[in-house]
Amino acid sequence: MNKEYLIEKWLIGELTKEELEAFKKLDDYDMHIKIMEGAKNFKASEVSEVADLDSFYAKLDQQKTPAVEHNTWYKPFLKIAAAFAILVGIGSLFFLNSNTNIETMISEKISVELPDASTAMLNSKSEITFNKNDWTTKREVILEGEAFFKVAKGSKFDVITDAGKVSVLGTQFNVKNREGYFEVQCFEGLVNVKYKNHIKKLPAGKTFKVVKGMITSDTTLNQQPEWMSNVSSFKSVPFYVVINEFERQYDVVFSLENIDTSRIFTGGFVHTNLEEGLKSITLPLDLNYTLDSTNNIKLFKDKPKK
Repeated sequence: MNKEYLIEKWLIGELTKEELEAFKKLDDYDMHIKIMEGAKNFKASEVSEVADLDSFYAKLDQQKTPAVEHNTWYKPFLKIAAAFAILVGIGSLFFLNSNTNIETMISEKISVELPDASTAMLNSKSEITFNKNDWTTKREVILEGEAFFKVAKGSKFDVITDAGKVSVLGTQFNVKNREGYFEVQCFEGLVNVKYKNHIKKLPAGKTFKVVKGMITSDTTLNQQPEWMSNVSSFKSVPFYVVINEFERQYDVVFSLENIDTSRIFTGGFVHTNLEEGLKSITLPLDLNYTLDSTNNIKLFKDKPKK
């Protein structure tokens, strides 16, 4: 059967049993059902909402009096009106879906200009999402990974992560949200950090860090995060945090032989020289490594046997 014919009859509620079965077999059947569900919640005014056609007619039939039971001349007009309202609801769904999503690949860093001239610099393997249409009333960015923000002064600016929420008015700060690791550094102004039941105000030069649920505070003398200068630095973090970041910056894969990744590491590595970077993270822990042609790195304690 013709697809457009089936959709048109479905919108006005006149599918036969056979046509309904054919409609259910359409490739985009699920999408049409979701759109209908969305249209049910579309409000044309404060006192009316779009219902499915059968429910709409059932309510009208309940309100009829026996004296006017035979007057069904209005139904074609009601079907047209209901179909029109559904189409308006469909249009509103597409209009409201105006989210912008930007993500970086391994070893990639990019700068993103937000709608109000605020900027977000994304570290490798990071992602942000924001809504351009709602920006004037709600300055909100959803972050996965790590990003440095320069926020133009104005209304409240929120960075939402699955670990915590960072709120500011106008400032410069860095948010790192990786698996088991959440860190906020304030470089200018004042940052409000909400992590579970903890609320912390960070002035410039202060750091809030959570590793495996353990909260610590620290200070920084830097004017911006070091990763923006192609250096990853760490202070008292488990070694697995360093390994994970190294893989994001160099597109390599580590294999470990009897390595305790919970050991605490303080130090860093450059993003521009693989060999130098490897030396920086292995020598402090007295580790050795081999690197093959496919960028697989083996870490071990003892020197390889001949």
